[in-house]
Amino acid sequence: MTEEPNEEDNKIVRYRNLTIDNVKYKTNYTGKFSHRVMYEAKNPGKITAFIPGTIIEVNVKEGKKVKQGERLLVLEAMKMMNNLLCPFDGVVKAVHVKAGDRVSKNHVLVEVV
Repeated sequence: MTEEPNEEDNKIVRYRNLTIDNVKYKTNYTGKFSHRVMYEAKNPGKITAFIPGTIIEVNVKEGKKVKQGERLLVLEAMKMMNNLLCPFDGVVKAVHVKAGDRVSKNHVLVEVV
């Protein structure tokens, strides 16, 4: 990224070179584009909260072998008890919550490898 002065209003304009189909373009990006959250592929080993709520019960510990369909924890949300089940056979790498914790949507609860 290079910075070049703009003759019109004496401000610094940030230009970036962009190549599409072997054609080079010079463009400037907005601040919103520069600070965007980059796409991250879903990691099936990271079990996340699908809704904000409170952890009622944690049924696994770090290092425990788990089977597909085994209950990892119970998440209370909107007065409903939600059992979070393991999506595949594996070993619990980390538990990031304990009973009584309040979590937000997409908070990583348990990691399974």
